[in-house]
Amino acid sequence: MDAPRSKALIDLVRIPRKQFSPAQSVARRVGFALGLIVFVALVVRLGRDGYEDSAGGEISFLDAFYYASVTTTTTGYGDIAAVSSSARLLATLLITPARILFLILVVGTTVEVLTAQSATLIATRRWRNRVKNHYVICGFGATGLAAANDLIARGVSPSQIVTVDRHDAGVRAATDLGLVAIQGDATHRAVLEQAGIADAKAIVVAPNRDDTAVLITLTVRELNQTAHIVAGGREQENLHLLRQGGANEVIDATAAVGRMLGLATYAPTAVGVLDDLIAAGTGLELVEALPTADLSVPDGCSLVGVVRDGERLRPIDIDPTQLRSGDRLIVVRESS
Repeated sequence: MDAPRSKALIDLVRIPRKQFSPAQSVARRVGFALGLIVFVALVVRLGRDGYEDSAGGEISFLDAFYYASVTTTTTGYGDIAAVSSSARLLATLLITPARILFLILVVGTTVEVLTAQSATLIATRRWRNRVKNHYVICGFGATGLAAANDLIARGVSPSQIVTVDRHDAGVRAATDLGLVAIQGDATHRAVLEQAGIADAKAIVVAPNRDDTAVLITLTVRELNQTAHIVAGGREQENLHLLRQGGANEVIDATAAVGRMLGLATYAPTAVGVLDDLIAAGTGLELVEALPTADLSVPDGCSLVGVVRDGERLRPIDIDPTQLRSGDRLIVVRESS
């Protein structure tokens, strides 16, 4: 992988993992370092009879902390020294390991800062090498988030979902959900390529604007001729553009909400059942299935429709005993 492409990966891809703010990371390290100094000071104070101060007098708490600070930082002025055998034994067994740990802490913090970008690049390369037949969600606002939650509820692993969004809020929402996020404009080929669009199984197009949705759909279809593209539109006059751009399914978002509102007004009980049907993992669910080996409806399923040769057929238009092997069944069943 060449340098420019590696830089693009670091800038765009966000691998989900537990994050600490810079302030939290610094505070944790400073707290641990101070703890080591306190530990060494206590060892010296408790064994003060075995130490000698060149200025004379007993080793006080202040002297112990002074000795601990110069010892752990390896400054070692020599004005306070371990002279008894017990003090030297404690210095060997306790203070020296603390000094080494302090140095590891300081050096480790520096190395961590210097290698953070390399670690991100390695994680990105590993992810990119194994992601295939995945789902890509372009636009991670409220609609994209709902689509991701529905896919997860239907059994799709979060590791198989990749999101693309321009805004920090969308990227954070995706990584908080355990998804890989690409920060960038999904209308750009380079951004979609970072999401592995050529190897994707299905793509959800859910930006906030119809013109953006059309451009994303066109670009996605150009990069992947076989993926199943589902696009959402808000204006009726734009829906045919999404279909012409290559979307397999086009959802009229405005009309869908309007129909739900109308149904809720006229038949409030019915809209509750419909909401239950389209919500995965709760009560009844509406799913797609294949006929059984003897070309019948699977047990526990109620037939709602049949897709045959690209045409949707209602149950009243077809004899359920005359199903074909290539049929796709739309059924209602209990959630598993």
